[in-house]
Amino acid sequence: MFLTISTTGTRERPATDLGFLLHKHPDKAQAFSTSHGTAHVFYPEASAERCTAALLLEVDPVALVRRGKGKGRGGAPDSALAQYVNDRPYAASSLLAVALSTVFKSALRGVCAALPERVDAPLPLRIEVPAMPARGGAELVGKLFGPLGWSSVKAEPVELDATFPEWGASRYVQLVLEGELRLADALRQLYVLLPVLDDAKHYWVAPDEVDKLLRAGEGWLAEHPEQKLITSRYLSRRWGLTRQAMERLELARLAEADDLQVEDVDNAVDETTDTEERPVPLAEQRREAILDALRTTGASRVLDLGCGQGQLVQALLKDVRFTEIVGVDVSVRALTIAGRRLKLERMGERQAARVKLMQGSLTYTDKRLAGYDAAVLSEVVEHLDLPRLPALEYAVFGSARPRTVLVTTPNVEYNVRWETLPAGHVRHGDHRFEWTREEFRTWADGVAERHGYEVRYVPVGPDDPEVGPPTQMAVFEMNGTTDGATDPERENAGKAKQAEKAEITEKAKEAKAA
Repeated sequence: MFLTISTTGTRERPATDLGFLLHKHPDKAQAFSTSHGTAHVFYPEASAERCTAALLLEVDPVALVRRGKGKGRGGAPDSALAQYVNDRPYAASSLLAVALSTVFKSALRGVCAALPERVDAPLPLRIEVPAMPARGGAELVGKLFGPLGWSSVKAEPVELDATFPEWGASRYVQLVLEGELRLADALRQLYVLLPVLDDAKHYWVAPDEVDKLLRAGEGWLAEHPEQKLITSRYLSRRWGLTRQAMERLELARLAEADDLQVEDVDNAVDETTDTEERPVPLAEQRREAILDALRTTGASRVLDLGCGQGQLVQALLKDVRFTEIVGVDVSVRALTIAGRRLKLERMGERQAARVKLMQGSLTYTDKRLAGYDAAVLSEVVEHLDLPRLPALEYAVFGSARPRTVLVTTPNVEYNVRWETLPAGHVRHGDHRFEWTREEFRTWADGVAERHGYEVRYVPVGPDDPEVGPPTQMAVFEMNGTTDGATDPERENAGKAKQAEKAEITEKAKEAKAA
């Protein structure tokens, strides 16, 4: 297997800086032992104007068979002869990707103590791989490398035999990449995409491969149009690992969209404490109030938006009248804990068909949430910054539009009754605000008016005559005049009224002029 990395430079910034970034001296030829052979690094050319580093991997076919034992997708094929006669020593695959990570470990991490200012600077790079398997052909190579910043992606199919052109092209291509990229980014892309294009790995894919993929894919994989294919192939189509990686990539995308750290988005679970609310009796009263309200409306298909650790989902599952229950949360950790709480892995087929846990942000419209009888936002709104509330409002009431929406939130007036709560403090460190009863009603009345709902208010917990209940709940029900109307229908009706009004105004102007 062979790969070259070339760059150009000037007297002020010589191309031989590539040696510093790769941590391999241009004047030396070095050899490194790998689990399946020997990797050699040398420089065919090294001057201030142009420098090329070459990686040659000599694979020991016998060692490959002994380690793979002739089994598995990444080991040698089933046929006894094919164990020794195959493309593994010659075509760039996961073997070369592992050699890259072994030989250029510091470069992959973007570390260079000698020239730290050059690490984050794009370089004019040319990368050549003479023989690379491409299951999906040259077209797929373009789809994978094209969106990653390369100015030129050339994947020339290799003929099976030039003497017999009628045999056509093989599944191998000669790859040439050109463009200005950070060296670390280019190496990470190769580390991920070489085994993806080969669609096979020479080793067993363990759960830690998810972490390797996300580290190497940081900054580009979350937004890649072929993200699903890359993730699936890299993880050898192990669907459990693929799903885990996709959830974490979605979390990274949401964090980037809101200019936040992943930890700030995925903060629904406090790892140091049990996040079950205190006091427990109030949490139970709140769930019972929600269940009573849902039973009254006759809802059978219910969304728990911001489901957290799944306490409400668990309560809903105990009532057979709720035939479909969907828990949605932005936090992967919270959904994982909810899955354990519900014992999804051991749940019977009929019971499992009633429940689903999904990752999603409540401030973005989501077509998956449309068409449900009811949605519950239990102790959710206060965790959002106030400027984000209109986005949540539209996503739930304007886009998803369930027939019934239940919203519960703390009543800040009641806080004076909590002896352990210091004056002026909110009940939870992540609460961005807590409303008075009047503030909550003002917001809820406005939401109902804007989206065609009627709203009523239900106290939850002991209703203090001076400060009200500890929790306040609003029950939104779609009113009869808009039931069944879609957003486009309401928009068209509004446009028609505006046009009618404009026509009347125009006629009045004409009459006055006459």
